[in-house]
Amino acid sequence: MTVGEMLVATVPMARTLNLEFLETTPERAVVRLPDQADYHNHVGGPHAGAMFTLAESASGAIVIAAFGDQMSRAVPLAVRAEIGYKKLAMGEVTATATLGRPIADVVAQLDAGERPEFPVAIEIRRADGAVTGEMTVVWTLRPNG
Repeated sequence: MTVGEMLVATVPMARTLNLEFLETTPERAVVRLPDQADYHNHVGGPHAGAMFTLAESASGAIVIAAFGDQMSRAVPLAVRAEIGYKKLAMGEVTATATLGRPIADVVAQLDAGERPEFPVAIEIRRADGAVTGEMTVVWTLRPNG
């Protein structure tokens, strides 16, 4: 099962919004929100809440791809998020997430018995390539037990 398939199977909100997981690697996650009238705002574009969910889902996908091998000893949790809406989004939008710390550094902190935190940066773009939003989600790996 791919990371995207797993997220769609286990995260009901990802299914509800019909998110499409285009790429999920430890280096990058790309997730698309199709243009759907049920999730439009008052000006006919994707609702801010749908774009937040899109970006947070992309961040979760890269976290699973990067740290899936650590899930037997730690659970990933979002700690905080900040989003900025830059331009009007219309039509489908795509979120691209990248890790803000090297995987090895995060795992080393976990190995040392600490609870690492790390940022994930996400850009939301329209089909024409214009950046409509930027988000940062800070994640942690909470050790089990």
